[in-house]
Amino acid sequence: MVADSFASALKALAKRKPFKSFTVELVSGERIVVEHPEALVFRDSIAVYFSPKREIAIFDHEGVAQLTDQAELVSS
Repeated sequence: MVADSFASALKALAKRKPFKSFTVELVSGERIVVEHPEALVFRDSIAVYFSPKREIAIFDHEGVAQLTDQAELVSS
């Protein structure tokens, strides 16, 4: 994913009011569901997500295939 697109899309999804969960799909096929905005920290093109299970996922713009709104997945 292009660095600028990644940063702006991630910021837009994380800052929505009210917050809605979204999915980060990595190029490896792994999916990370971001369930809370304060569990995600990002700067430029690097992000860190802390899951409710105390697992940490670190990803950057090169490792992300797409960002998807959870509501889109449910309605599909």
